[in-house]
Amino acid sequence: MKALRTHAVGGPETLTLDEIDEPTPGPGEVLVEVKACAINFPDTLMIRDLYQFKPERPYAPGGEIAGTIAALGEGVEGWQIGERVLAGIGNGGLAEKVCVQAARMFKVPDGVPFEKAASLMMTYGTTIHGLKDRGHIKEGDVLLILGAAGGVGLSAVELGKAFGARVIAAVSSEEKGEVARKAGADDVVIYPKGEMDKAASKELAGKFKAACGPEGANIVYDIVGGQYSEPALRAIAWEGRFLVVGFPAGIAKMPLNLTLLKSCDICGVFWGAFTAREPERFRAQANELFDLLQAGKIDPLISETFPLERGGEAIARLESRQAVGKLVVTMD
Repeated sequence: MKALRTHAVGGPETLTLDEIDEPTPGPGEVLVEVKACAINFPDTLMIRDLYQFKPERPYAPGGEIAGTIAALGEGVEGWQIGERVLAGIGNGGLAEKVCVQAARMFKVPDGVPFEKAASLMMTYGTTIHGLKDRGHIKEGDVLLILGAAGGVGLSAVELGKAFGARVIAAVSSEEKGEVARKAGADDVVIYPKGEMDKAASKELAGKFKAACGPEGANIVYDIVGGQYSEPALRAIAWEGRFLVVGFPAGIAKMPLNLTLLKSCDICGVFWGAFTAREPERFRAQANELFDLLQAGKIDPLISETFPLERGGEAIARLESRQAVGKLVVTMD
């Protein structure tokens, strides 16, 4: 079988399409024939050894898959060969087949294409955990989202609206702003792509404040980081929650005096650790996402698909922050 693997530290151009032996599922595992693998920001970091987890090489990146069950390992019950499943696996998804812990799998809802199934759990899972468990979202909240046109950002737009919030989408272009509006955003703020000086940072903070209203943002959902975090923090409401989700623009240095003045919280959102530490709550939130999906309140936007041999291009596209919605590698 074929797998797109990393053999040494480097960028997506270093990945090679290898012919390898088909894996055999161990106890409690299932062999899944992969149909679709969504690309996520951790994939860009992991192959450069910049992520929290560093798998032993060689390995295939790709932590979010959907496909059909090809074989069952010892002790696996409740699943049948041929069933359509999705799973978060950390890595290994850019391969024609992969072994998955049965406890980490979910059945793909009827009528949902593999591409959308593979694009659901990491983005929407991160966001439902962030907004509900860390942001304590409630109806009527003002939600400011940085990076609102990417996969995670659009999940925040849709879930924010589903939970009754007023959603402000912050993006880097008018084109991305239109995508966020179509997903349900109530207002859009365009932030500059280039380096900002102090005056430009202050101007952006003013734009955020104007869009959020006189009370400010009850929740800031920061997927971008870098120079954009402080202007967003300056627009936060009294006792607001600033959620740290990712930092492709760099790790921000925040003036903590602002947290005192606004009596606000800065909260980390580490969905991967949450799923391992709180498996029952994770499964309950996954089932809530399936209900929202079938009710039409969320719908992953797949902007582009790539064949397995071009999986490196998909990772490069995401790494360059050019992607809108989700990028997916398909095996057929």
